[in-house]
Amino acid sequence: MHRIGYVLPEGFQVMTFSTQPVFELANLLARRTVYEVENYALEGGAVSASFGLTVHARPLTARSSADTWMVAGAVDPLATSTSPALLRLVDKLGSKARRICGLCTGAFVMADAGLLDGRRATTHWYWADALQRRHPEVQVEADRIYITDGSVWTSAGMTAEIDLALGLVEADLGPELARSVAHRLVMHQRRSGGQSQHSEMLRLAPKSDRIQQVLEHARRHLAQPLSVEELADVAHLSPRQFSRVFAAETGQSPAKAVEGLRIEAARLMLESSRHPVEVVAKETGFRDRRHLREAFMRGFGVPPQAVRREARMPRN
Repeated sequence: MHRIGYVLPEGFQVMTFSTQPVFELANLLARRTVYEVENYALEGGAVSASFGLTVHARPLTARSSADTWMVAGAVDPLATSTSPALLRLVDKLGSKARRICGLCTGAFVMADAGLLDGRRATTHWYWADALQRRHPEVQVEADRIYITDGSVWTSAGMTAEIDLALGLVEADLGPELARSVAHRLVMHQRRSGGQSQHSEMLRLAPKSDRIQQVLEHARRHLAQPLSVEELADVAHLSPRQFSRVFAAETGQSPAKAVEGLRIEAARLMLESSRHPVEVVAKETGFRDRRHLREAFMRGFGVPPQAVRREARMPRN
């Protein structure tokens, strides 16, 4: 039995609970009770979430025990002060546990407790600079979904918490079961920890369904040429009309937007696979490795090999 303990400060961000179904489904798919989940608060009893939800929690004491602690944070960590007593317990219990995880702004609680000193960590992109200013001894990496540094895990904001929870399941039960859980959760994509918090699809943010459908078509067929004529046909518009509508809704030309989707997909392949650069280029629609390198230099300012080296560096 693997015990998961949630540390819930008063007013914790309600998205924290989105991670609990990951463990519920892991039990279901493993056909045995692998995970047991408990909620804890400093005084125990009723504790309120950010959106008014109230839950019953067990008292958190020096004798509380869990294999993995999941530390929740506040919607605005700068406007919220964590009890010194809670910080002492987080430090003590986290140091003894197999793992301790900061969910979103839960990284502030862990950093305030001293658990992130000298470590790599991430948090919601909106608060990353504030975390770095408050704790210069922490190596904050703002553009990561989640980071594992030894026994300490931290996630970016909101839905990235689910990716971290899936990472825990993968570490415990293997990638196949983690993928099955993600599939049951109807997740469009299971993101690796090294993946960027920012999505090209989200950044383009088209206003109409037909342009959204064009982008989905492009994302699914990146290895194909994806001419303006093909994309216009998906939108049921003439090429000239399509280019005008696309630019008006996304602020980019179709060619520029497709290149953005391609380099995002190529970056993920480089970080999470061992495919040669030539294969990555072909699978994501670039003519060759030189074409891929040119696009990476424009988009990221570094060549593909640098992205791969960074992803493979030891993180101790």
